[in-house]
Amino acid sequence: MTHRVFNFAAGPAVLPEPVLAEAQRDLMALPGVGMSVMEISHRGKVFEEILNGCEADIRQLAGIPASHHVLFLQGGASLQFSMVPMNLLPAGGKADYIVTGSWGKKAVKEAQKVGVVQIAGTTEADNFSRVPEASELKLDPGAAYVHFTSNETIHGVEWSREPQTGSVPLVCDTSSDMFSRPIDVGRYGLIYAGAQKNLGPSGVTLVIVRDDLLARVPKNLPTMLDYAVQAKEKSLYNTPPTFGVYIMRLVMKWLLAEGGLSAIAGKNAEKAKLLYDALDGSGGYYRPHAKPGSRSNMNVVFRLPSEELEARFLSEAKKAGLDGLKGHRSVGGIRASIYNAFPKKGVEALVSFLKEFQRANG
Repeated sequence: MTHRVFNFAAGPAVLPEPVLAEAQRDLMALPGVGMSVMEISHRGKVFEEILNGCEADIRQLAGIPASHHVLFLQGGASLQFSMVPMNLLPAGGKADYIVTGSWGKKAVKEAQKVGVVQIAGTTEADNFSRVPEASELKLDPGAAYVHFTSNETIHGVEWSREPQTGSVPLVCDTSSDMFSRPIDVGRYGLIYAGAQKNLGPSGVTLVIVRDDLLARVPKNLPTMLDYAVQAKEKSLYNTPPTFGVYIMRLVMKWLLAEGGLSAIAGKNAEKAKLLYDALDGSGGYYRPHAKPGSRSNMNVVFRLPSEELEARFLSEAKKAGLDGLKGHRSVGGIRASIYNAFPKKGVEALVSFLKEFQRANG
């Protein structure tokens, strides 16, 4: 087997090794089919079983109610920044956005091209080191929807619970923590996630939308951007990302075999605690960006005493088989992304490296 390093990249991110092994085994020809999954027709029975099976596993995994459609789209979360307001924000309406990081800001920028956006809360003044308290939110009961980002990969900030929005539909970008813990889908009007963190490879976007919201879709919307069309055609209006959906199904099977979302949440919390305890116990040598109570279990962002030390840290870490630790170009520093498929032994290796690097360079 090819040697694998510990991949801390924020995305595309590490995939479960059993998924990679099964995909490798069946890449030339699916069992009993005689063709690769990349060659089969998206209109045929074989892919129909893959698509329907993936949806069924997703519904079982997250307890998705019949009131919600499961869509497999393309364009990543970035396209959803536009599709959400195009579909759900009526002419003359307003939408509330809660901003806790760079991706929330990007969502606002795209939504403003479609309609009126109200910033219902932001922690930018605190350099996005936390999520806002409920008392800080100024939510409009007449808003078309409330949008927030459940986990900000760049700043390492994560919501521990959803904001309370009453009867206003809650919309969430869950790209970087989707299915990392239990989620009450029934509380949401719409959820979307790029697959390349916890769900599968890049190229697939999972959208879960409540049925009643489809009535809002304008009649003149371009067909490919229309949630109602995509729901009616069961994600098959055009050729879907067939290979990506196939890998996503394997990931869903893996998650179910791991014990489901409660079990994976426990493993994620254990990994994150191991790393944060090491950072907090360094006497200030390593400084986590996010404040306790808002810290992400998926993306651990921290700084060292100087940029020179950070560069040395990254260079030596890579030589030690710890790859993808460079922080986002907009904030710098170090970022360890430890998604569902990231092994605990990789976190343990990083913790050992942290201690040795501080001993040698502190």
